[in-house]
Formats: sequence, C-alpha cells, structure tokens
Amino acid sequence: MSLVVSKEVFSFFKKLEKNNNRDWFNEHKPEFKTIEGGVKLFYNAIFENLNKHDDIDKLKIFRIYRDVRFSKNKLPYKTHFGGSFHRTKPRLRGGYYLHLQPNNESFIATGFWEPAPADLLRIRKEFEMDDSEIREILANKKFNSVWGDSFIGDEVKSAPRGFAKDHKAIDLIKKKQYIFTKKYTDKEVLDANFLNEIDSAFKAIRPFFDYMSDVLTTDLNGVSMIE
Repeated sequence: MSLVVSKEVFSFFKKLEKNNNRDWFNEHKPEFKTIEGGVKLFYNAIFENLNKHDDIDKLKIFRIYRDVRFSKNKLPYKTHFGGSFHRTKPRLRGGYYLHLQPNNESFIATGFWEPAPADLLRIRKEFEMDDSEIREILANKKFNSVWGDSFIGDEVKSAPRGFAKDHKAIDLIKKKQYIFTKKYTDKEVLDANFLNEIDSAFKAIRPFFDYMSDVLTTDLNGVSMIE
C-alpha cells in the first residue's frame, strides 16, 4: 500500500490560516508534530522513488517557521509544507520541489530557481550558440503534456548585457530562471495514486535535466569541466 497525504494536513493549515499566532500554534503543536511526521514519511518515499531512476544526494524539508525579519508579512508560520530534492553535483544539475498547501494551491516544480551567475551565463551562451536542442525538448509531446512547452520564472525586460535584443533565442536568453511547475487540486493530492503521479512527472523532466547537466558541465567547445 502506497503512502498518502493525510487530509489532516490540509485541515490543520486551514485552521492555522485563521489562527496564525504563537499561542494557538503552541497549543496545537502536538497535533502539528504528528502531521509533520506523516508528511516527512511521504517526502522520504519520494526521495526513495527518485533514487531508483536518478541520483539524489539531499532532501530538505523546510521548517514551518517564517523568517519575518525582512518581510512586511509578520505572520509567524507558513501555511504549507515545502521540500526540495537535490541532484548530486557536480555531474548532475537541477532539482525537484513539492509544495503542499490547501485550497488547491499544491504544486510540484523542477528546474533551476537561482542559477549561479556563471551557470546562468553558460546557459545563455548555449542558447545564443544553438537553441535547437532545447526547443526540441520543449516541443516534445510527451514532455509538454506534463510540463508545458515553456519556462516560467523571472526574466530581464529586453536582453542581458552582451546579448543582442533581436537574437532569435532572446525569449530563452532573457530568462533568469528556468522553471517548470505542475499544479494539483486538494482532491488529487489526497488521492492514493499521488505518490506515483509525482514520480511519473519527475521522470518526464529527465530529457531537460540531461541536456542542462551536459551544458553546465562542459565549456562552449563541449569539453568537460569536471574530472
């Protein structure tokens, strides 16, 4: 029997949304710790599944406590669970993420959230030199039936410094992030097949990850930069 996300996850966060204060949370902390324990088992099951077909060296489940030091929003607690799965560097690049939040706000995400400056420049240079392979990946029906046919994420308004505004790949070059997301309803998250659904979606991203890993471990002449 596969692991499932308990309906108590969403019901707890719905109550926390209405009572986002330390007194209420401390009173209900035992309930939260029980729910958190079940969610950690679910994330670890994803980790184990990923390592059957990928090489993941780290799972990070984010804490519920918000860092309010530099935020206008001073509510002390998050009303979602989030966890990331890191592929083993330097050979493999990219990462996976699962976000669990009520009111049909759950999603999975893959890609490159904050590429290091050197990596971002290398990606842009690759697209400037040849954008055919990445466009072939994005146009693949099996791939875009899961992840769509375009990146989401921040981008510069026109063109990064040193790149032509009228380059044929400027739509790719001006990106600052290379992310794909897939949203889920509460009903879908609570379904018994959700664990398998996540794994199937993550498997579908591999052509993109294989391509980007090759780009980010070689120079523009295709020479490996890792030992």
